[in-house]
Amino acid sequence: MKKTVKDLNWSGKTAVMRCDFNVPLDGDRITDDIRIQAALPTIRYLIENGAAIVLMSHLGRPKGEPKPEFSLAPVANRLSELLGREVKFVASDAVVDDEVRAAAKALKAGDVMLIENVRYRKEEEKNDPGFAKDLSELGDVFVQEAFGTSHRAHASTTGIADYIPAVSGFLIEKELKFLGEAVNNPQRPFAAIMGGAKVKDKIPVITNLLDKVDILIIGGGMAYTFFKAQGYSIGKSLLDEEGLELAADILKKAEAKGVRFMLPVDVVAADEFANDSPHDVYPADSIPDDRMGLDIGPETVKLYGDALRTAKTVVWNGPMGVFEMDTFAAGTKAIAEILAEIDAVTVIGGGDSAAAVAKFGLADKMTHISTGGGASLEFLEGRALPGIEVIEDK
Repeated sequence: MKKTVKDLNWSGKTAVMRCDFNVPLDGDRITDDIRIQAALPTIRYLIENGAAIVLMSHLGRPKGEPKPEFSLAPVANRLSELLGREVKFVASDAVVDDEVRAAAKALKAGDVMLIENVRYRKEEEKNDPGFAKDLSELGDVFVQEAFGTSHRAHASTTGIADYIPAVSGFLIEKELKFLGEAVNNPQRPFAAIMGGAKVKDKIPVITNLLDKVDILIIGGGMAYTFFKAQGYSIGKSLLDEEGLELAADILKKAEAKGVRFMLPVDVVAADEFANDSPHDVYPADSIPDDRMGLDIGPETVKLYGDALRTAKTVVWNGPMGVFEMDTFAAGTKAIAEILAEIDAVTVIGGGDSAAAVAKFGLADKMTHISTGGGASLEFLEGRALPGIEVIEDK
């Protein structure tokens, strides 16, 4: 168990809190503030318990240089609105300088300030000890609340913990609870749904899960590589050539371990990769040479639905088809609707799966939606996340 903000007395202390405020912007307008909202419970707890707070985050890819389009100023404005109090933004191209240090020192209990994009400094992604020390000197305790970057060993996610004690916020606590329990101590039957494009990208996850799951369901672009590995014709469908041998190997491993390994039995295939392309449903082993598979078919939805309704824990990472195009979103939507109705712990592993669940208005029907696509993937692989490892144990 990792220490959380609840394990400390915050009176007279300043929290240096790493958040994930990497929000989409249209000019100065934030188009989706879900990542800001996710940090609010921890910020409010710290305010209520007498802490002063210095917030830090990255935004976009400024590549170690100050770039105004990646400034966190709009985030400070939105935070001020959401918290109903001023969040002081101390803009500095150096991220930490004498003005920033003075502002942090002047904070009183309940005050909140935000410093500039940590990736304005190339030292951030290099996990430079000097920059990490500069960040640590802005407060007394490091609060890790950026699950989405916890798989990166950067100055603001891991290096800072070499200088001040580290605890987690509520978001990290929730991620570890649901992802951790799902993978390491699931209620059974335990089903995993793996989608997305490339087999080789998901091989470590699938390999790790084969030792843990009862049912493994495959969808999305990677399904066609599995079909090809079984000798099926896949037409113009996506093929991960490098993943062919790996796919064949996984099929054998699943059989040896007694895992119910499920592939689509029918697919929606179209002439072109376009929303208005002519399309039809075909058996999985009979995709025409001039068509490409872009979604799972109705028989597959029924088959997968029957399997998922037996599950007590489900982890989902990767869509069933090109859900961004409405014509080919039916399979992904159907799986999301099934997960919304079943009596099971449902954990959505960030990234495209989270976007799909949000698109279909079903986010509030899931037990947990991970805030970190890459981080949740590495967690499901069984890898240690550097930004989690630095949090002190209870």
